[in-house]
Amino acid sequence: MSDDLILVARVAGAFGVKGDVRITSFTADPMALVEYARLLRQDGSPGLTLTGGRPTKGGIIARVAEVQTREQAEALRGLQLFIPRDRLPAPEEDEFYLADLIGLAVETPAGEPLGQVKSVHDFGAGDLLEIQPAQGASWWLPFTREAVPEVRIADRKLVAVPPEEIE
Repeated sequence: MSDDLILVARVAGAFGVKGDVRITSFTADPMALVEYARLLRQDGSPGLTLTGGRPTKGGIIARVAEVQTREQAEALRGLQLFIPRDRLPAPEEDEFYLADLIGLAVETPAGEPLGQVKSVHDFGAGDLLEIQPAQGASWWLPFTREAVPEVRIADRKLVAVPPEEIE
């Protein structure tokens, strides 16, 4: 994935029989997807062009220029949708995008290195950080205030309380 693309949504499937598409939104305001309109694929190629939509739990039901049938909508299930980073508003002071966490150094509250944030995922139960140590297999850390008490974007690091099996 290009560093200048940010994941904003994923196609969840079809809605109804006229080709509407259910889209899970990863934006604070799901209707922002309709405002972005032109969404890209992970490689930067054209993805979907939203021509309208309405909010639903966890996302939107959208009309899409490239889709006319339920079967076409269903075939898009799982498609990840991106926008260029420069289309997002700048974060407020003391705020950040989850994509900003990737590549940050991870250390304990005592300053001992634990690794680097390799990726951020949400498998349905909240955000998880994949931590890659200098050597060995990566491990997962819940992105909660208890597990990650400090995020220092300007210092390019975060402070983490690792689970007992990692210590």
